[in-house]
Amino acid sequence: MKNLKFLTLFLSIAFFWACNPKSEGTDAEVSDAKEVEDVASAKEFSINTASSTVSWIGSKPTGKHNGTIPVTEGTISVEGDQIVGGSIIMNVNDIQNADLAEKAEMQKKLVDHLKSDDFFDAENHPNAEFVITSVSPYNPDEAAKAKEEFDSEYKPASADEHIVAAPTHKVTGNLTMRGKTLSISFPANVQLDENKVTAKAKFNIDRTLWGLKYNDEAGVVDKAKDKFIYNTVNVGFNIVAEQPTM
Repeated sequence: MKNLKFLTLFLSIAFFWACNPKSEGTDAEVSDAKEVEDVASAKEFSINTASSTVSWIGSKPTGKHNGTIPVTEGTISVEGDQIVGGSIIMNVNDIQNADLAEKAEMQKKLVDHLKSDDFFDAENHPNAEFVITSVSPYNPDEAAKAKEEFDSEYKPASADEHIVAAPTHKVTGNLTMRGKTLSISFPANVQLDENKVTAKAKFNIDRTLWGLKYNDEAGVVDKAKDKFIYNTVNVGFNIVAEQPTM
Protein backbone atom coordinates (compact mmCIF):
# COMPACT_ATOMS: atom_id res chain seq x y z
CA MET A 1 0.00 0.00 0.00
CA LYS A 2 1.58 3.31 -0.98
CA ASN A 3 1.04 6.89 0.02
CA LEU A 4 -1.33 8.73 -2.27
CA LYS A 5 0.11 11.64 -4.14
CA PHE A 6 -3.03 13.64 -4.03
CA LEU A 7 -5.59 12.56 -1.45
CA THR A 8 -9.02 13.52 -0.39
CA LEU A 9 -11.33 12.96 2.45
CA PHE A 10 -13.39 14.31 5.16
CA LEU A 11 -14.12 17.24 7.33
CA SER A 12 -11.91 19.79 9.18
CA ILE A 13 -11.75 22.89 11.14
CA ALA A 14 -12.02 24.85 14.33
CA PHE A 15 -12.49 28.27 15.82
CA PHE A 16 -12.53 30.86 13.08
CA TRP A 17 -14.68 33.65 11.70
CA ALA A 18 -16.64 32.94 8.54
CA CYS A 19 -15.74 36.28 7.05
CA ASN A 20 -12.01 35.76 7.69
CA PRO A 21 -11.20 32.05 7.87
CA LYS A 22 -7.43 32.55 8.23
CA SER A 23 -7.65 35.15 11.00
CA GLU A 24 -5.85 35.00 14.35
CA GLY A 25 -7.03 32.19 16.59
CA THR A 26 -8.20 29.75 13.94
CA ASP A 27 -7.50 26.00 13.90
CA ALA A 28 -8.10 25.42 10.19
CA GLU A 29 -9.32 26.93 6.96
CA VAL A 30 -13.00 27.63 6.40
CA SER A 31 -14.53 29.63 3.55
CA ASP A 32 -17.50 29.79 1.21
CA ALA A 33 -18.44 26.58 -0.60
CA LYS A 34 -16.32 25.78 -3.65
CA GLU A 35 -17.21 24.45 -7.09
CA VAL A 36 -17.25 20.66 -7.44
CA GLU A 37 -15.54 19.28 -10.56
CA ASP A 38 -16.98 16.52 -12.75
CA VAL A 39 -15.06 13.29 -12.05
CA ALA A 40 -17.35 10.88 -13.90
CA SER A 41 -14.41 9.29 -15.75
CA ALA A 42 -12.52 8.39 -12.54
CA LYS A 43 -12.37 4.94 -10.94
CA GLU A 44 -14.94 4.79 -8.15
CA PHE A 45 -14.33 3.24 -4.74
CA SER A 46 -17.40 2.62 -2.54
CA ILE A 47 -17.30 3.58 1.14
CA ASN A 48 -17.37 0.53 3.41
CA THR A 49 -19.90 1.80 5.94
CA ALA A 50 -19.25 -1.03 8.39
CA SER A 51 -15.53 -0.20 8.57
CA SER A 52 -15.82 3.60 8.43
CA THR A 53 -16.38 5.78 11.49
CA VAL A 54 -16.84 9.47 12.26
CA SER A 55 -16.27 10.40 15.89
CA TRP A 56 -16.93 13.56 17.92
CA ILE A 57 -15.97 15.00 21.31
CA GLY A 58 -17.92 17.92 22.76
CA SER A 59 -16.63 19.79 25.80
CA LYS A 60 -17.79 22.11 28.56
CA PRO A 61 -15.86 23.34 31.63
CA THR A 62 -17.49 20.65 33.79
CA GLY A 63 -17.07 17.62 31.51
CA LYS A 64 -16.99 16.03 28.05
CA HIS A 65 -19.19 13.79 25.92
CA ASN A 66 -18.11 11.65 22.99
CA GLY A 67 -19.70 9.47 20.35
CA THR A 68 -20.10 8.76 16.65
CA ILE A 69 -22.21 9.66 13.60
CA PRO A 70 -22.84 6.69 11.25
CA VAL A 71 -21.52 6.85 7.69
CA THR A 72 -24.37 5.62 5.50
CA GLU A 73 -22.97 5.84 1.96
CA GLY A 74 -20.37 7.49 -0.24
CA THR A 75 -17.64 7.10 -2.83
CA ILE A 76 -14.02 8.09 -3.41
CA SER A 77 -12.96 8.85 -7.02
CA VAL A 78 -9.41 7.95 -8.11
CA GLU A 79 -7.45 8.69 -11.28
CA GLY A 80 -4.07 6.93 -11.41
CA ASP A 81 -2.55 7.44 -7.96
CA GLN A 82 -4.58 10.55 -7.20
CA ILE A 83 -7.89 10.99 -5.39
CA VAL A 84 -9.83 13.52 -7.45
CA GLY A 85 -13.26 13.58 -5.85
CA GLY A 86 -15.84 11.85 -3.76
CA SER A 87 -18.54 12.31 -1.18
CA ILE A 88 -19.44 10.97 2.27
CA ILE A 89 -22.92 11.03 3.77
CA MET A 90 -23.57 10.76 7.53
CA ASN A 91 -26.84 10.01 9.28
CA VAL A 92 -27.16 12.78 11.87
CA ASN A 93 -30.56 11.43 12.87
CA ASP A 94 -28.75 8.36 14.25
CA ILE A 95 -26.02 10.21 16.18
CA GLN A 96 -24.61 8.05 18.98
CA ASN A 97 -23.17 8.74 22.44
CA ALA A 98 -20.56 6.45 24.02
CA ASP A 99 -19.57 7.82 27.44
CA LEU A 100 -23.07 7.46 28.96
CA ALA A 101 -23.53 3.85 27.87
CA GLU A 102 -24.23 2.71 31.44
CA LYS A 103 -26.68 5.56 32.10
CA ALA A 104 -29.44 4.90 29.58
CA GLU A 105 -31.79 7.68 30.67
CA MET A 106 -29.09 10.35 30.62
CA GLN A 107 -27.76 9.03 27.33
CA LYS A 108 -31.17 9.25 25.64
CA LYS A 109 -31.68 12.77 26.98
CA LEU A 110 -28.33 13.88 25.54
CA VAL A 111 -28.88 12.22 22.13
CA ASP A 112 -32.38 13.68 21.84
CA HIS A 113 -30.99 17.12 22.67
CA LEU A 114 -28.25 16.81 20.03
CA LYS A 115 -30.89 15.94 17.42
CA SER A 116 -33.11 18.87 18.45
CA ASP A 117 -33.22 22.37 16.98
CA ASP A 118 -30.68 23.46 19.63
CA PHE A 119 -28.03 21.54 17.70
CA PHE A 120 -28.40 19.52 14.46
CA ASP A 121 -32.17 19.95 13.87
CA ALA A 122 -32.15 16.37 12.60
CA GLU A 123 -35.87 16.33 11.88
CA ASN A 124 -35.37 18.87 9.09
CA HIS A 125 -31.74 18.03 8.25
CA PRO A 126 -31.25 14.29 8.86
CA ASN A 127 -27.98 14.02 6.92
CA ALA A 128 -24.62 15.75 6.85
CA GLU A 129 -22.45 15.53 3.73
CA PHE A 130 -18.82 16.16 2.78
CA VAL A 131 -17.98 16.59 -0.94
CA ILE A 132 -14.32 16.68 -1.99
CA THR A 133 -13.26 19.65 -4.13
CA SER A 134 -9.45 19.43 -4.14
CA VAL A 135 -6.44 17.64 -2.64
CA SER A 136 -2.80 18.65 -2.26
CA PRO A 137 0.32 17.26 -0.56
CA TYR A 138 0.49 18.09 3.15
CA ASN A 139 2.79 20.98 3.99
CA PRO A 140 3.74 21.17 7.70
CA ASP A 141 4.33 24.90 7.31
CA GLU A 142 0.58 25.21 6.75
CA ALA A 143 -0.35 23.32 9.93
CA ALA A 144 -3.49 24.42 11.72
CA LYS A 145 -3.04 27.30 14.12
CA ALA A 146 -4.20 26.33 17.59
CA LYS A 147 -6.94 28.46 19.11
CA GLU A 148 -6.52 29.69 22.67
CA GLU A 149 -9.40 28.23 24.66
CA PHE A 150 -10.93 29.35 27.95
CA ASP A 151 -8.92 27.43 30.54
CA SER A 152 -10.71 24.63 32.39
CA GLU A 153 -10.08 21.02 33.34
CA TYR A 154 -12.13 19.83 30.35
CA LYS A 155 -11.22 22.30 27.62
CA PRO A 156 -11.09 20.78 24.09
CA ALA A 157 -7.86 19.32 22.76
CA SER A 158 -6.11 21.94 20.64
CA ALA A 159 -5.25 21.60 16.96
CA ASP A 160 -1.66 20.82 18.02
CA GLU A 161 -2.91 17.92 20.15
CA HIS A 162 -5.80 16.68 18.00
CA ILE A 163 -4.15 15.87 14.68
CA VAL A 164 -3.70 12.62 12.77
CA ALA A 165 -0.31 10.93 12.99
CA ALA A 166 1.92 11.36 9.92
CA PRO A 167 -0.41 13.44 7.72
CA THR A 168 0.24 13.00 4.00
CA HIS A 169 -2.30 15.30 2.36
CA LYS A 170 -4.45 18.36 2.80
CA VAL A 171 -8.08 17.71 1.89
CA THR A 172 -10.55 20.43 0.91
CA GLY A 173 -14.27 19.92 0.47
CA ASN A 174 -17.74 21.28 1.09
CA LEU A 175 -19.24 20.29 4.43
CA THR A 176 -23.01 20.59 4.77
CA MET A 177 -24.68 20.44 8.18
CA ARG A 178 -28.05 21.79 9.24
CA GLY A 179 -28.62 23.01 5.68
CA LYS A 180 -25.50 25.20 5.61
CA THR A 181 -22.51 24.49 3.35
CA LEU A 182 -18.98 25.77 3.93
CA SER A 183 -15.62 24.73 2.51
CA ILE A 184 -13.17 23.21 4.97
CA SER A 185 -9.56 22.00 4.74
CA PHE A 186 -7.73 19.59 7.04
CA PRO A 187 -4.74 17.21 7.15
CA ALA A 188 -5.21 13.47 6.62
CA ASN A 189 -3.17 10.31 6.29
CA VAL A 190 -4.20 8.31 3.22
CA GLN A 191 -3.09 4.97 1.81
CA LEU A 192 -4.10 3.58 -1.59
CA ASP A 193 -3.75 0.26 -3.38
CA GLU A 194 -5.53 -1.19 -6.39
CA ASN A 195 -8.65 -2.16 -4.49
CA LYS A 196 -8.79 -0.06 -1.32
CA VAL A 197 -8.42 3.49 -0.03
CA THR A 198 -7.97 4.14 3.69
CA ALA A 199 -7.92 7.62 5.19
CA LYS A 200 -7.65 8.93 8.72
CA ALA A 201 -8.12 12.51 9.91
CA LYS A 202 -8.40 14.37 13.22
CA PHE A 203 -9.27 18.07 13.39
CA ASN A 204 -11.37 20.69 15.15
CA ILE A 205 -14.45 22.55 13.98
CA ASP A 206 -16.38 25.54 15.30
CA ARG A 207 -19.93 24.18 15.55
CA THR A 208 -21.51 27.65 15.56
CA LEU A 209 -20.51 28.35 11.93
CA TRP A 210 -23.09 25.76 10.88
CA GLY A 211 -25.75 27.14 13.22
CA LEU A 212 -25.24 24.81 16.21
CA LYS A 213 -25.28 27.68 18.66
CA TYR A 214 -26.79 26.28 21.86
CA ASN A 215 -24.93 27.77 24.87
CA ASP A 216 -22.49 29.45 22.47
CA GLU A 217 -19.46 30.49 24.50
CA ALA A 218 -19.15 33.75 22.57
CA GLY A 219 -22.29 35.03 24.27
CA VAL A 220 -21.15 34.22 27.81
CA VAL A 221 -20.44 37.33 29.86
CA ASP A 222 -19.09 35.55 32.91
CA LYS A 223 -17.34 32.35 31.89
CA ALA A 224 -16.47 31.66 35.52
CA LYS A 225 -20.07 30.49 35.90
CA ASP A 226 -19.29 27.59 33.52
CA LYS A 227 -22.69 27.97 31.86
CA PHE A 228 -21.55 27.35 28.31
CA ILE A 229 -20.43 24.66 25.86
CA TYR A 230 -17.15 25.13 24.02
CA ASN A 231 -17.68 26.04 20.37
CA THR A 232 -14.74 23.83 19.38
CA VAL A 233 -15.61 20.20 18.63
CA ASN A 234 -12.91 17.53 18.18
CA VAL A 235 -13.69 15.41 15.09
CA GLY A 236 -12.13 12.14 13.96
CA PHE A 237 -12.46 10.11 10.75
CA ASN A 238 -11.43 6.61 9.81
CA ILE A 239 -12.66 6.00 6.26
CA VAL A 240 -12.33 2.82 4.21
CA ALA A 241 -13.36 2.71 0.54
CA GLU A 242 -13.12 -0.34 -1.69
CA GLN A 243 -13.41 -1.00 -5.40
CA PRO A 244 -16.10 -3.59 -6.13
CA THR A 245 -14.58 -6.91 -7.12
CA MET A 246 -15.74 -8.50 -10.40
